[in-house]
Amino acid sequence: MPLVPFKTADFRQLVDWIDSPELNYLWGGPAYDYPLTQEQIRQHTEQSAVSPFLFYHDLKLAGFVELFHQSSEVARVCRVFVDDKFRGQGVAQTMLYELIAMAKEMGYRQLDLCVFANNASAIRCYQALGFAEYQRDHKSREFSGEKWTLIFMKKTL
Repeated sequence: MPLVPFKTADFRQLVDWIDSPELNYLWGGPAYDYPLTQEQIRQHTEQSAVSPFLFYHDLKLAGFVELFHQSSEVARVCRVFVDDKFRGQGVAQTMLYELIAMAKEMGYRQLDLCVFANNASAIRCYQALGFAEYQRDHKSREFSGEKWTLIFMKKTL
């Protein structure tokens, strides 16, 4: 199975992947400070609502994603990351397809997510999977003095 539970032994890999302040914010929003640390990851992933996963493509570690429980019917897709070596190959779409199937099996009826408007490739990926925009927040997120527009998307399962 390409999606596997994210464990303590995997924390270092995530720290290594998230290697700049901008990537840290693009990937994690305000949930994590840069530099990312294993302690921050531990504190976040120990929350009962957080289900983190690693994704393998052709038996190689390719990405990370979280499913965040919001209610008995709704979960949020969070912190989607694909290793540079696998970008542009449809790996994110495959990883998210697996996550969507898992969410259906878990009984969720809807998935939602947030993505920054400057992340065009992620937006295209989410749209291809059937996510649709339902809201924008132009004011709440800022990085290096710039306002980053946050797009809210959802998909009915």
